[in-house]
Amino acid sequence: MNSLLIVKTSSMGDVIQYLPAITDLHRHRPELAIDWVVEAPFAPLARLHPAVRRVIPIALRSWRKRLYLPSTWRAFGALKKELAGEYDQVIDAQGLLKSALVARLAKAPVAGYAKNSAREPIATRFYDQKFQVSWQRHAVERNRLITAAALGYTAEGGPDYGIHAPEPAADAWAPPEPYVLLLTATARDEKLWPEPNWIALGRELNRRGLHCVLPAGNATEVARVERIAAELPHASRVPAMSLDALATVIERAQCAVGVDTGLSHLAAALSTPIAALYVATEPGANGVAGGKSAVNLGGKGQCPSVAQVLSALRSWA
Repeated sequence: MNSLLIVKTSSMGDVIQYLPAITDLHRHRPELAIDWVVEAPFAPLARLHPAVRRVIPIALRSWRKRLYLPSTWRAFGALKKELAGEYDQVIDAQGLLKSALVARLAKAPVAGYAKNSAREPIATRFYDQKFQVSWQRHAVERNRLITAAALGYTAEGGPDYGIHAPEPAADAWAPPEPYVLLLTATARDEKLWPEPNWIALGRELNRRGLHCVLPAGNATEVARVERIAAELPHASRVPAMSLDALATVIERAQCAVGVDTGLSHLAAALSTPIAALYVATEPGANGVAGGKSAVNLGGKGQCPSVAQVLSALRSWA
């Protein structure tokens, strides 16, 4: 076997949590050419791993909303042509019907989760090889185990994400150092940490000599971080930038505090010390995983206090 296709399309956290499996795979099968199908917004993250030969961006999320457009079907046809006959094996590490259908486009044997291990059991109808992986395992370990089972090796040791952020461009935006990242934004409002807590935390971090840096994406997130930053003596909002450029900002931070969001997982992947805050969900199998430099706080209905966060940061801030 010479070439392998990985299908792990989204979300940001899921893509990041697959990176250790790529490291394992390359360590055990260095001769393999590894390509990766991923949603276009997350393609810069997949490209950070040096063992990935080619990243194939797709737009399943937007295609599903625009099935009536000829451009959607042209894009799908182009993907089918690009994948067909190019690979010796495919691993669907997503376990969804949509990812299984993409995997079949390659017209090669597809490995995936067994029926009681897949997120959507119907997806397993499209697999040639099926492997059971316990839901009790952390998502990072599930990814490593399914990949190892498909390729016939044993995943050992702690997870190694295998990535580093690119060097910043000469004219790249950079905050005053030393700085701490405050990752306040998440897709669901119930996962948010209260703004007064962010302000209290930021003021204490400022007193400790750390500048507070706050990324934001959409207009709602920008308004939130501007409210928080306005209450802090030393704070900056991160301007709009690509994910790989933001990775550079994250990697250079002294530490980070973040809610249940993909950027918290990215901090862990880049070995930036991170305290992840869980308010509406349990960290369990999906919390940040980065050894001693990644700490999960709170849980469903358990909002972490500012004191708990500062205690978790005591080695880094």
